[in-house]
Amino acid sequence: MSEIDILSVSFDPFKEVDNSTESAPGVGSKGAVHVRVQQRNGRKCLTTVQGISKNFSYNKILKDLKKEFCCNGNVVEDLELGQVIQLQGDQRKNVAQFLTQRGILKKEQIKLHGF
Repeated sequence: MSEIDILSVSFDPFKEVDNSTESAPGVGSKGAVHVRVQQRNGRKCLTTVQGISKNFSYNKILKDLKKEFCCNGNVVEDLELGQVIQLQGDQRKNVAQFLTQRGILKKEQIKLHGF
């Protein structure tokens, strides 16, 4: 390469980068998969999973989760969050372990929330 070719290449290191196309395979457009627990009434609680890529079938993942953990659940459509998987009980650690073992996500891509 000549000196003119090097100068003609324009690279701005401070330019904003569009990371939406470079995200990990299992993660949706928001950046990470969030696993939360919500307190219902009394001792009952609900586990929610949001942010899984739309390339995966939520219903198939839900079917495997229900079968693996012997609990009930459903897929809820939210206006802001998109599709959210809900499971009965506190299944945060189980869900994180399930998603990593099946190769859907890496451990660093999962964020656990709750009390």
